[in-house]
Amino acid sequence: MIALARDVAPLGQATFDPRPRGDDKAMLRAAADLTRQLNNPNAAIYWADMIGSAVVGYGALALAIFTHVLPLAIIAGAVSILALYRAGLFIHEITHLKAGSLRGFKLAWNALVGVPLFVPSFMYEGIHNMHHAKIRYGTVEDPEYLPLALMKPWTLPVFVLAALLAPVALIFRYAALTPLSLLIPPLRKLVVERFSGLQINPLFRRKSPEGEFARQWGWMEGAASLWGIALLTMVATGIVPLRAFLIFLAVASGVMLLNQVRTLVAHLWENDGDPMSVTDQYLDTVNVPPPGIWAELWAPVGLRYHALHHLLPGIPYHALPVAHRRLRTEMGADSAYHSANYRGLWPLVGRLAVSSWRGGKAG
Repeated sequence: MIALARDVAPLGQATFDPRPRGDDKAMLRAAADLTRQLNNPNAAIYWADMIGSAVVGYGALALAIFTHVLPLAIIAGAVSILALYRAGLFIHEITHLKAGSLRGFKLAWNALVGVPLFVPSFMYEGIHNMHHAKIRYGTVEDPEYLPLALMKPWTLPVFVLAALLAPVALIFRYAALTPLSLLIPPLRKLVVERFSGLQINPLFRRKSPEGEFARQWGWMEGAASLWGIALLTMVATGIVPLRAFLIFLAVASGVMLLNQVRTLVAHLWENDGDPMSVTDQYLDTVNVPPPGIWAELWAPVGLRYHALHHLLPGIPYHALPVAHRRLRTEMGADSAYHSANYRGLWPLVGRLAVSSWRGGKAG
């Protein structure tokens, strides 16, 4: 327990200063040296985890739809949300996998999870890499960053609750906007720029895909569009009962809500748009390491080590716990590494709410 004490940043610690202060070179060097052997993804873990999560998720969804016992339906729905959420988060791993390192995994994930849930991987590929670019992180060019801690307090609940409408918006995007945009070029430009990425920065505009990625984008978007049209047609004609469709939407909304809550505490969101050093980018990001167990539910697939992931984005999710233990043991008490580790979800939410309240009043 004493060894773990320095591994947890107190809730009352000093507010993070977003101005670049240079890098903790000892931490960066140790991070590279201690993890050289951890960069290869284990195919068995990836396939078993992704497929197992999808099977549990869809099985629980089917139980929630077909049972008429309300408590059982609620429990099954909750299990479905957690399992499909975990399966869905492999979209993050797909964006970081080197080409050819896990053959067939991206195709299988899109077939099992991405297209059925209307979040094909092209919506994250090419977007998430920009978030990791050292010169873009936390700036207006970062599609995945908003200075939430510096914005008005009401933006936090709006940010979270907007996720509940995401499944309806995604179905409309693929079932209606995709076919219409193929006939109306100005609409196509709007769809590509504004509605083709899982970004949170409203100022970000996506560029049209090129080359092989454009071909992949095309088949993924086409598959999601056909699925959306087919699903709505089956609901309209009674082939899929309205009750079943609404339960599907409720589970999908739960998945999106849970992901939005995780996003809310993935960073401290305290940068005002200026470029940051690598160490300051790390300190603006969050780890929630053991001994707490709940983070495995709300930040699975390695995302409880989000700060470490920003430090070492090439390490597969299953190797992050080992990397964290090595760095925690190796780095001295004065290392910046320990300052990005936090106790859990609610202290982080509380910190962000306090920062937003103070920042909003100051603004």
